[in-house]
Amino acid sequence: MLPRNVLIFGASGLIGRFLTDDLRSRGFQVTAVARKFVPAQKTSPLDLERPIMTMDAVALTQMLCERTIDVVVNCLGVLQDGPGSDTAAVHRDFVQRLLCAIKASGRAIRLIHISIPGVEKDDLTAFSITKREADAMIATSGVRYAILRPGFVIAPAAFGGSAMVRAFAATPLALPTAESARALQPVAVEDIAATASWLAARDVDEAAANSVTWDLMQKQPVTLGDVIGAFRRSFGTREWPRIRVPASLLTISVKLADLVGWLGWQSPLRSTAMAELGRGVSGDPSAWMSATGIVPIELNLAVPRGATIQEKWFARLYLIKAMVIASLVVFWGVSGFIALFVSYDAAAGILNSHHFPLSLIAPITVLTGLMDMMIGVLISFRRTCVFGLGWGILASLGYMLGAAILTPDLWIEPLGALVKTGPAIVLMLVALATLDSR
Repeated sequence: MLPRNVLIFGASGLIGRFLTDDLRSRGFQVTAVARKFVPAQKTSPLDLERPIMTMDAVALTQMLCERTIDVVVNCLGVLQDGPGSDTAAVHRDFVQRLLCAIKASGRAIRLIHISIPGVEKDDLTAFSITKREADAMIATSGVRYAILRPGFVIAPAAFGGSAMVRAFAATPLALPTAESARALQPVAVEDIAATASWLAARDVDEAAANSVTWDLMQKQPVTLGDVIGAFRRSFGTREWPRIRVPASLLTISVKLADLVGWLGWQSPLRSTAMAELGRGVSGDPSAWMSATGIVPIELNLAVPRGATIQEKWFARLYLIKAMVIASLVVFWGVSGFIALFVSYDAAAGILNSHHFPLSLIAPITVLTGLMDMMIGVLISFRRTCVFGLGWGILASLGYMLGAAILTPDLWIEPLGALVKTGPAIVLMLVALATLDSR
């Protein structure tokens, strides 16, 4: 009897979401589990939000049994340690609990585990080390398994590294020569889905689908520059002149990306991503191709010709989004700091010159300065950014309305401070509109 019930962990991610939709279209009943889905991703009652990292083996066993699961696909992964991201907990500890749950369920379940290519001796980051530890646990667990090790994933959606590739393709920027020449072997997400479908349809005891570790990627190695070039062809930007980013500036960007990572922002330029890129993304797909009969889609076919306008807008705005957020943090933080510590007398003098009660001048000056600084702090953290932007828009409108009623002459002030508040509001609206990453 062919297995039909599939459970996917990490179903909100780039690979997990595509596998969910693809397997459902092929007739499998797929239970998709993630810590959180964005509203657009919840398309079925079987899209479940669960606190995956706090679920113990008993809870996982109960889920497997209640839903009579035949195949489990584990797509969970985090790039780097930080707030809410623990590589050991996600890659190793969860897999350990999942293996215990599969055994305790008493069901003949096949585990499809999404891992990374490469060899152990080259593992230098917590990301790759914990991924490899999970692979070793699976291989010695006695559970029926297939470990899939995709190359650089090309998908219709964009997240992390794939979004950064699009950004470089759509703007007049080029990576430093060394990074552009990094070897990698891409894989179309459709090939990953086809492989998962092939495995899910196999009899649970079929030897060809059990105890296998496959590299999923095209045979021909290319470079990161080649991948960017394929997207340039799609965006129509191949003939644009390029400004090559200095290696020193890239190094600074990586350090800044690590720093903002502790604020909850998941930049693809973090040190782990660069370290993994530095060793290359390569493997041998022969065993996978021979067993499944799948011929991998090559790079030039994986990247469609003629990108749509929405794809171009996303790619152009990707780097600008970071600049927008950073500029708003500086705008609010510095304006509040100046009002409190640099030009306090001038700020209080404006209120005094408009005949505000003396007892209110100091409190209003201090509170508005503190509020501005707090808005900057809220915007700087990913979790509170939406609240900070909303508060910033309301505060700006309040300043404009208050000035119109109480100090209308400020609207014709030579430097146009209040007039410039309007574009600041628009910039915050742009930040809100581009804030989602999935």
